Amino acid sequence: MKQIAALIAVAFALAVPLGGCNTFRGAGQDIQKSGEKVEDAAKKRQ
Repeated sequence: MKQIAALIAVAFALAVPLGGCNTFRGAGQDIQKSGEKVEDAAKKRQ
């Protein structure tokens, strides 16, 4: 049982950093696009 838990922990520890790179990049792009839309809306109101 301890071996299975250790194997799962190692797999999780390796998967999170590898999968996280794309997730954070995608989130950053989404936030940037949202900011651009807010900026465009503010320019139209002026």
